[in-house]
Order: sequence, then C-alpha cells, then structure tokens
Amino acid sequence: MGSISFPPSLPCANVVCMSFTRPKKKVYTEEELYEYAVGALARRMRSVAELKRRLRQKVEADTEFSQTLVELIIRKLKDQGYLNDAKYAAAYSSFRRDNEKFGRRRVVTDLKIKGVHGEIIETAVSAAFNEVNEEKQARAYLQRKRLRKPQDQKQVARIFRQLVRAGFRSKTIITILRKWDVDEEVLTALEGEGSE
Repeated sequence: MGSISFPPSLPCANVVCMSFTRPKKKVYTEEELYEYAVGALARRMRSVAELKRRLRQKVEADTEFSQTLVELIIRKLKDQGYLNDAKYAAAYSSFRRDNEKFGRRRVVTDLKIKGVHGEIIETAVSAAFNEVNEEKQARAYLQRKRLRKPQDQKQVARIFRQLVRAGFRSKTIITILRKWDVDEEVLTALEGEGSE
C-alpha cells in the first residue's frame, strides 16, 4: 500500500491524518436491555439506583422513550423479585460486617453512595448491627488488617484514622487505644479530631 504525501505547508505533512468519530450508541430493544440487566444482576447484586445508572449508560439518556424503557425494565425486575433494595441492603450489611469487619457508619455511608433509600438503610443496618459489640468488631477489623499496638504518636494517629474510615465511633476507638496505654494527651487531640 502506498503512502499519502502532503505538501509541506499543511499541518499534517508527513503524517497520515485520520479523524476519529465516536461510534453511535447501539439502540437496544426491550428484550436486549432486559437481558443485559439480568446479566448484570447475575454477576453481582445491585441496588435499584446502581442498575438504573448502568441501564441509562446503555440507552440514549435524554429521550423519553429510553427513560420509559429503563423504568419498565426496573419495574419488571422488581416484580420478578430480581431487584429488591431491602434484600440488597440486608445482604450488603451482613457481608460488610462479617467479612470486611466494617463498622456501622461505614456500611451506612456505602449504602447511601449506592443510592439506597434512608429508611431501608436504617432498617437493614440496625438489624445487621443490633447485637454487634462495636469494640469487638473494631478489634476484629484491626486483626484483619494486621494492625498491632502502636509504637509512636504517628502510628496511633494512623490507626485512629483508619478505624474512623472503617466506620467506628471515636469513643470506641479511644477505648481501644486507652487499653494499649496510649498517652492521654494524644488521645485528647485525636478525640477532638474525630468529633469534627
């Protein structure tokens, strides 16, 4: 194949110029979009809001037809029992509590990000963490992350912040650090930081 040459005065001289256009979005039928949604749910549980986001990415977002199509598929999946935020929130809360060893606050935050309604979150998280001793949960998290008794103030602060990110209350964290004989001045400073 021969090369194309341009006069030296053109900006594309000695370079093959190509324009790239985005391919048109595929127009999905109701069946195809439904199959996509079922496949997405088969790979992993999702909240209603997460699945809607994924479906909207597959269709032309601003047309009334595509919005109606997404809502129709969501309704169909709910009616068939494939999509249920209450069951999702309960399973998610239990998994994060048992496997990740996260605290209550972290689970609530994560569910909010996933678009689950506040009342559903409160019910599911309350049920999951009802009989959980937060100090034991925090210690289990520390063990899972292989965090040991801190040797200096920097390590104390790092452990404190990590436990806050994991969803534990400052009061619980301070209790654990006190049992590790951490200096009271450091604890007071961290407690002020945690309440902000």
